[in-house]
Amino acid sequence: MAIKVAVVGMGGIGNNHADCYTADDLAEVVAVCDIIKERADAAAERLGVPAFYSIQELLNADIQIDAASMCTAGTENGGDHFEPTMELLEAGIPTLGEKPISNNVDHGRQMVAKAKEKNLPYAIDLNHRFTPAALRAKEWVNEGRLGKLHLINMRMWINNPNESSPWFHLRALHPHSIDVMRYFCGNVTSVQMFCMKGEGREIWSNAHVNMMFDTGIIGHLTGSYDAGGSYGLEQCDIVGSEGRFVIDEACEVLTYYPRNSQQVEVYHYLGGMMGFGDTFASRIHAWLEDLTNGVAAEDINAKAEDALKAQLTIEAAIKSWETKSVVDVEYDV
Repeated sequence: MAIKVAVVGMGGIGNNHADCYTADDLAEVVAVCDIIKERADAAAERLGVPAFYSIQELLNADIQIDAASMCTAGTENGGDHFEPTMELLEAGIPTLGEKPISNNVDHGRQMVAKAKEKNLPYAIDLNHRFTPAALRAKEWVNEGRLGKLHLINMRMWINNPNESSPWFHLRALHPHSIDVMRYFCGNVTSVQMFCMKGEGREIWSNAHVNMMFDTGIIGHLTGSYDAGGSYGLEQCDIVGSEGRFVIDEACEVLTYYPRNSQQVEVYHYLGGMMGFGDTFASRIHAWLEDLTNGVAAEDINAKAEDALKAQLTIEAAIKSWETKSVVDVEYDV
């Protein structure tokens, strides 16, 4: 039986979620919700479902809701997640949130705690770890094909001229990159960040972040809102004692370089995933599979706790730049 889903926040991302659910045999969209009436109404008409304008109105309706997607935005793209997410979790509805889990880590902690209190699946759309390229590379790591992992270099940059808070770039973009780094390398124990403002910028739009992981791996993140264009948006490069892999553009090319051989392996568009836009469907399908299979809340893939750890890493990096020091990362979740 299809999982009946409500989508909250009907901007571009919310409509993307709704389309992914509609195309997936495991789901059925039964309602949409947005505090902006015109958005909710337009999505409702397009999808053929009822529109609601608050969470309480949605919850009070005579509609079965098995799960929800939380696609609100707000300050630093995460400022509006807290209250509606808490309402859904309090009502006992498994929720897939958008990143960042929140631009306020105290709110993030409360949401994670509420899901644990209710023993509810609560996950975040950390879609970069769900690409066929990332999954294949993770298999290589688990099989020991890279040997002992030594270091990771992660790059994520896009052209985003928007200005809001000084830390908009870090808090809004890099939950993705840090989650990918944690996915392969473990928890971050300490960070050191350097920043600069791009030409004409008021925000810290460029950053280099050095990281130490609890596995002993060392890492580096390059991030920017002033780059991109024709020279690529994303690359993940991991080096081990026996080999190295590189993932380009999240999903487009995966390359394996053995340390002691010239037999390089190159895989293009694994699983038919052609670009970043395809990653939403892959991630949402994994969420639906977890719900369908009754996966325990604490074992949900890319759970909210993972997203909170990414935000705590970002906050430690911000403190590093502000204090000009190496800062320990405390995952008090």
